Amino acid sequence: MLDTTRAVRIAAVLTALAALALAFGIRALYGGTLYSNGALQQNSGTALYASALYAGVVFVAPRRSPLVAGAWAIGLCWLIELFQLSGVPHELSQYSILLRLILGDAFDWNDMLWYPVGVVPLVLVEMLARTRGRRVQET
Repeated sequence: MLDTTRAVRIAAVLTALAALALAFGIRALYGGTLYSNGALQQNSGTALYASALYAGVVFVAPRRSPLVAGAWAIGLCWLIELFQLSGVPHELSQYSILLRLILGDAFDWNDMLWYPVGVVPLVLVEMLARTRGRRVQET
């Protein structure tokens, strides 16, 4: 089980890094700055942020089912988005680009819809990988 947990955590780190690299790559190619807010940059960034957060949940709790991890990731994304209604993330983002990237800047209903777009495919991939892994162990 230790090897499986280690493999899941390594996959989670690689997934998070890939999501972040893709998000920053899209911004670099199509927007040029971290503050660009075109539809492609905004929506892909939101979905890929959710993907990275899902990977973080899997890293912290590698034995959780993909559905539970996905629900946690989407729930955390929604909580962070709703926190933006308080104005605190906007104030904090004035002091740090890192805080802006983590907490966002302003509430957007559109983001609430894009979070599952970033999580659901990873849940499905993990479910498929676990199913295949069980089949290989059975043979």
